[in-house]
Amino acid sequence: MPAAPVPPTSRLRVVSGEEELLRSRAVARVRAAVLERHPDAELHELAAQGLAVGQLADVLAPSLFGGHRLVVVTGVHESAGALADALTGYAKDPDPEITLVIVHGGGKRNEALLKAFKAAGAAVDDCPKVWPNELGGFVRNEVRAFGGRITADAVMALVEAVGNDLRNLSAAVSQLLSDFGGSIDADAVARFYRGQAEANGFAVAEKVMTGDAAGAVEVLRWALDGGVPQVLIADALAEGVRTAARAKSVDVSSYGELMRTFKWPKRKAESGLKHARAWSIDGLQQAVAVTAELNAEVKGAAADPDYALERAVRRMVAIRAATGRGRVAAGR
Repeated sequence: MPAAPVPPTSRLRVVSGEEELLRSRAVARVRAAVLERHPDAELHELAAQGLAVGQLADVLAPSLFGGHRLVVVTGVHESAGALADALTGYAKDPDPEITLVIVHGGGKRNEALLKAFKAAGAAVDDCPKVWPNELGGFVRNEVRAFGGRITADAVMALVEAVGNDLRNLSAAVSQLLSDFGGSIDADAVARFYRGQAEANGFAVAEKVMTGDAAGAVEVLRWALDGGVPQVLIADALAEGVRTAARAKSVDVSSYGELMRTFKWPKRKAESGLKHARAWSIDGLQQAVAVTAELNAEVKGAAADPDYALERAVRRMVAIRAATGRGRVAAGR
């Protein structure tokens, strides 16, 4: 029996919000649904930044050969005005044989485009930022999705150990459930991270933030030899700098005030306060630039990501020493 016809407006979809992991999952769900209904569908994914209107028009043009198409346009918050206008115009008369998904990273840029799609009847997947005080709920949902169990104290321990990156948290949940038979308690978290404590991205970041150049390089090499992905190490370095910078941006004298201000767990607040006191504002600004450059390098811009990581580690420690705070540990 043929499926009931789907109104054209259901062929429009908006995926919007600040959480990249949730956006990618929403797009994956749409892709799976389209392929389930149209196994031979053509798949197109286009980045809005720099996308020519003519290229978009070619992908959205009626097909001479029939068949369904899934078109995903990512980063529409960065699209030029002409492209946003073209997408808005298409939404007024969408092709029933095309599922068009626009992905927006949140914020006000090109917000009118989202409103136009919603007014045209687009389905909406909201992917709002997960705040620090919501990370426990995210972990519990991940565990349930994997069919496992986790204790309340293990949730807290895991968030403190991993931090607020959703991809890292999801990966940690998957690994722990696999290693400990589908059930996670605080002891399991402690044993897992005790075994990795000297060779993970956060250990590298801690050495860097304290100015221990030799120690940071040593732990970095252990981590890389142990198979820790370069992207995760780069993310940990960026997180360490961001945490110190945020702590330095507010006038507080205790980690308890940071916990209340940013809803941070105790361990993160203690670390943030310690490093904020040791680094200068100028040093942190320079370190942010280094981590931004490193992010691109480990995602393909560098011919040798391992070398890029070691160079960034040495640069950050040198910055800490040169900007006048923490010279005691800088040369160790």
